[in-house]
Amino acid sequence: MSDLIDDPRPGQNMPEYTVSEVSGAVKKTLEDQFGRIRVRGEVGRVFTARSGHLYYDVKDDRSVLACTTWKGQVSQLSVVPEEGLEVIVTGRMTAFGGQSKYNLNVDEVTVAGEGALMAMLEKRKKALAAEGLFDPARKKELPYLPDIIGVITSPSGAVIRDILHRLRDRFPRKVLVWPVAVQGAACAPEVAHAIAGFNALSPGGALPRPDLLIVARGGGSIEDLWGFNEEIVARAAAASDIPLISAVGHETDTTLIDYVSDQRAPTPTAAAEIAVPVRLELLGWVGDSQARMTRAVSQRMQTRDQRLRDLARALPRPENLLSGPTQRLDLMSDRLPRALTRSVDLRRGRLIESAASLRPSLLSRALAEQRRRFDQSATRLAPGLSRVVETKRESLARRADRLTLKPIERDLAVKQDQLEALTRRLSNAGQAQVKDWRSRLTALDRLRETLGYKETLKRGYAVVRGDGAVVTTQKAAQAATALEIEFADGRMTVGAAGAKPVTKSKPKPPEQGSLF
Repeated sequence: MSDLIDDPRPGQNMPEYTVSEVSGAVKKTLEDQFGRIRVRGEVGRVFTARSGHLYYDVKDDRSVLACTTWKGQVSQLSVVPEEGLEVIVTGRMTAFGGQSKYNLNVDEVTVAGEGALMAMLEKRKKALAAEGLFDPARKKELPYLPDIIGVITSPSGAVIRDILHRLRDRFPRKVLVWPVAVQGAACAPEVAHAIAGFNALSPGGALPRPDLLIVARGGGSIEDLWGFNEEIVARAAAASDIPLISAVGHETDTTLIDYVSDQRAPTPTAAAEIAVPVRLELLGWVGDSQARMTRAVSQRMQTRDQRLRDLARALPRPENLLSGPTQRLDLMSDRLPRALTRSVDLRRGRLIESAASLRPSLLSRALAEQRRRFDQSATRLAPGLSRVVETKRESLARRADRLTLKPIERDLAVKQDQLEALTRRLSNAGQAQVKDWRSRLTALDRLRETLGYKETLKRGYAVVRGDGAVVTTQKAAQAATALEIEFADGRMTVGAAGAKPVTKSKPKPPEQGSLF
């Protein structure tokens, strides 16, 4: 009865909650209260995880708001956060109960004001200039009269019509148009992809490779032209093997692609004028050049003709040059028949004299005498050859008696004994050398084991690794997601989920300064 009357102890009638219930209620209240909001501030620490998620802070002079952009949302951002940039972020507030933290899940980032855009542009410009992308020495010369021109622009704007109309008026050329978005989040990746795509075409293929590229867009605000200030566009233009003309905006507008392109045009129409010469002017120049060349050749021929006439007057007349040889030819013509008749008569007389001594009887006697001498020589030839052969056979027999194998066998036996002796000496020396090396290797291995880091671990030291790398400072240990500690008898991992032992395995040698 006293229990029903006595007052309960203070706090006994308050409800109890689990930790998950409290975290869930806080998350629901936070998301319901704020929902989708826009926050303005300065970007602080920016960290890109291995998974592709983007973590950064947005801060003012008094507070810091943690922001998260998931991997799938990063590609949709028109501006990627950079440290020190003033931005306006849009997203939903949420809480992470595992660490009792709240953050803003951001899916849209815009730059807060033109001043911030210009500051970011100057920062990018200095970084690219330091790499040498603005160096005039790396810029390529434009072709004088390209066969094919590639134009990267919007297919529905007035820019492409102005370019085609200007090319048709000046010098009609083949034009390949690569349609792209010229503003918005898709502008930069599409323009960079178009530049790389034109460079990837094969010369003379089904779709021929252009000789010149024009990247064009009409005028607009700095926000509209911002896609051409992205680093991906500047690097794609710098890497282009095809000469490139940038014609973005009006004459007063300047973007990063203007600095890295091979030539900048103030307007898209001016880019078409730079790309090709005026056909009528070129034809006029060719006609003038042809006329000048014709006059020069004619004048040259007249000069040479006059010079030839002047030199010809100093030469003797042709009839005077031929008068002497003509007279000698006439004289020789008169003497030649008489000389030929006299020569034939002389040779006929010599032939008759020689033929008188060539009678058949004399030839028969000379032939019989030659046959008799031949028969005598043939009878003496066979005995002589037999004697020579016998002499050679006897000389060969005498030399063959001296060619026996006994001296060679004796010399071979002596050499074999010497070889066996050298082989035994070499084997003994090799075994001794190997034994000495094995002893030294054993001593060095004992020294290695003594000086190895495992002996240090046995004296009470340990090796700490974090995220696959050896940790040597407190700052690196705090930044690691999990720590692995190696002792002399095994390893253990310390992380968000607690500590767990790791099976003992062959340890890797630690880096310098990793023992503590």
